[in-house]
Amino acid sequence: MAVSVLNLDAASFRQLITKHDGDGDAVRSEVLEIIADRGKMQNPVTGSGGMLVGTVDEVGPEATFDVTVGQQITTLVSLSLTPLVVTDGLVRWSGLSEQVPCDGYAILFGRTIAASVPHDLPPTLAMAVMDVAGAPALTARVVLQYVDRGHPPTVAVIGGAGKSGSLSLAAARDSGAKRTVGIVPVHAEAELLSEVDLADVVAIADARDPVALSTAVEQSLGAPADITVVCVDVPGCEHGAILATSPDGGTVIFFSMATSFTAAALGAEGLVSDTTMLIGNGYTPGHAEYAFDLLRRSAGVRDLFTRRLAHEERAG
Repeated sequence: MAVSVLNLDAASFRQLITKHDGDGDAVRSEVLEIIADRGKMQNPVTGSGGMLVGTVDEVGPEATFDVTVGQQITTLVSLSLTPLVVTDGLVRWSGLSEQVPCDGYAILFGRTIAASVPHDLPPTLAMAVMDVAGAPALTARVVLQYVDRGHPPTVAVIGGAGKSGSLSLAAARDSGAKRTVGIVPVHAEAELLSEVDLADVVAIADARDPVALSTAVEQSLGAPADITVVCVDVPGCEHGAILATSPDGGTVIFFSMATSFTAAALGAEGLVSDTTMLIGNGYTPGHAEYAFDLLRRSAGVRDLFTRRLAHEERAG
């Protein structure tokens, strides 16, 4: 497929922009170096990549998924797994935004998944949604499991004003959560999340501070959350998420690529917490369609995504 835009995942982009102190030229150079060295956009520090939008150039005779030549699609597998060549040196990219306009080509394998870019959505918006589409689908599945047992859950979303976080809040509400809280790190994000009305409560806490995070959740919900969804792109949030979740049968869903699963496992043991911990692997059957449906039905989600994309475009 011919590539038109890459979307770096949040953890990878944050690592790169932090490493180079906001120097976009240096970020661009390192991304080019990674792709040239590894044959794909696989951040050597985070291990993650992102996804892309492009146009199908050729379909092999043994292809197992339904695409046609000339079709514009978004990949639903990570760039860290996608053979990629960039041919334009990323000259149209400032290095300061997650979305990367580019010329190049990529190869998708037979066992993969992709989605058509919806005609009613701008490609950049569709790509931003697809990059995090696994989060709302898995959140909905877990919430519905509680609902089906006759226990509508309370849900805390760490990083609720982000892309995956906002969709997860919308999915939790859509699936019958009893009460939701969106946790954000700063007042500006608290104001944004309150304005779009995606959470019953909005609270401010540093996700890397376990006591502060768990206190914020308990004060917001009256008790630890039944389900905690981790959607932040910084390391060190594992213990706070576990401490903020009911130790008697609660569930933590880790969607951040910055998660240390060793820290999560040992943290739950050390905190004597009988929580179920799930890895958000980015794929749940029907996740693309569900994410687009939430975007269309939730004015708050669409408003938040539109604002974030406008901010990224100004930066880039």
